Amino acid sequence: MSGHLVAFAGLPGVGKSTLAARLGAALNAPVLPVDPIERVLAEHGVFNDQAGLISYGSVAALAEVQLGLGLPVIVDAVNPVASARGLWHDLAERAGVPLRVIEVWCADEAEHRRRVEERVAAPLVPTWEQTLVRRAEYEPYIGPRLVVDTSIPGDPLPAILTYLQ
Repeated sequence: MSGHLVAFAGLPGVGKSTLAARLGAALNAPVLPVDPIERVLAEHGVFNDQAGLISYGSVAALAEVQLGLGLPVIVDAVNPVASARGLWHDLAERAGVPLRVIEVWCADEAEHRRRVEERVAAPLVPTWEQTLVRRAEYEPYIGPRLVVDTSIPGDPLPAILTYLQ
């Protein structure tokens, strides 16, 4: 699968990074997460409204290079609002590649909370309360996408691979 852009979206703790990493391994494709860039910016004192724009823009720039090489690219980000999601649509159009969106949810709130609270504390790892705030701000996703509920038993990777064909 060459030259595809796959954008993951979903709240912290739903399992999108795990799925993105598994998909990257299955496709031998680079996975470009936004979180490490946000952490580096915070370490250098950039923790303001611009940090998110810089992080998403940096990942988009790196993705564009990989797409230019003919590689599939997987973006791992919350993508909570239409403006963030628009980056990937614009990039796919510019690069002349298909965009596939995978929105990840965990419909079992108790399980979602457990996952968030059991994460190793690190800079910028959101608490459950912060995740609830992000959920309230999360804009409904409009447009074609595969929705994956990680609270449902079974491995979602085969369905994701089928969606990407």
